[in-house]
Amino acid sequence: MPAAKSITFRDLVEALLDKNNPFPARYLHQFSDLSFDEQVILRKVWPMVALPRRQALMEDLEQLGQADDLLNFEQVCRLAMRDNDPLVRASAVRILADYEMVEYLPVFLDMVEHDESADVRASAAIALGPFVYLGEMDMLNAAVYRNLEDRLLSIAGGKDESAVRMRVLESLGFSSREEMTPLIEVAYQSEDAEWLSAALFAMGRSASSDWESKVLRMLDDERPAVRSEAATAAGGLESKAAVPRLLELLDDSDSQVRLASIWALSEIGGEGVRSALTAMLENAEDDEEAQLLEDALDNLSFTDGTGGLEILDIGEGDGEDEEDLFDLEEDLEDLED
Repeated sequence: MPAAKSITFRDLVEALLDKNNPFPARYLHQFSDLSFDEQVILRKVWPMVALPRRQALMEDLEQLGQADDLLNFEQVCRLAMRDNDPLVRASAVRILADYEMVEYLPVFLDMVEHDESADVRASAAIALGPFVYLGEMDMLNAAVYRNLEDRLLSIAGGKDESAVRMRVLESLGFSSREEMTPLIEVAYQSEDAEWLSAALFAMGRSASSDWESKVLRMLDDERPAVRSEAATAAGGLESKAAVPRLLELLDDSDSQVRLASIWALSEIGGEGVRSALTAMLENAEDDEEAQLLEDALDNLSFTDGTGGLEILDIGEGDGEDEEDLFDLEEDLEDLED
């Protein structure tokens, strides 16, 4: 059987411009880590690529990047962020956001303030969340962080569309600025479920026990989206008081509430949590739930301080491992002498 033909960048470009045939999925990996010459060529042909193909391409790259974090589509996204189409720009922002590169902070900040599309502004707001966290952890230049907070707070309290201000509020959840308290309170008191969910999201990121009672109250809300966000917030706050209710929510009729409760319990830990998650894993309804439960049990080991202890468990064995340990100790003693 002849060897499969390698895909050249010329093949990639021709496929992009081919309006009569679907773009081959096997070509997508070729967009990772483009060389300088490839970037120059792509920049020239990009305007000639049909809009539906540009949109579909960016969606596919986003999904592929989430599945394989070794792929890097930065060069494509730098080009796509200047696209005339908001869907293409929003996809580019979401992909770049996963890389958490500080050099894109001013770019995202400019987009959240000035992009003509609310969807793009909202995506840029989400992308800025990790930088707020870095600033709060003193891992970002103080002046840069102060400027970031000031400008996001201005948007949160401004007149932009609700979808944008909600995402800004969520990203600011990490911030300890005193202006955050009234902003979260107003959102929490809203009758709108989306604003309430945004408030709960910010509460969970705040690491402040001041919000615990409000989060606990929303675990009983009749709206599944609110219960789900409250469960996530309870996990973020590591609320021990939430554990009994979260254990009940493992049987919630809504799948998203169940999934949020599973992970929240893994973040909090405590008596009865491991047995409940293990029992649920044995009767998982689907692969997604089973995978999350396995990940949650792993996370629970670290939450409860038992992660990695199995490595230290030598066991009875046949004596050979113990002899190796004794030999190692003797070698170490010789080195010390």
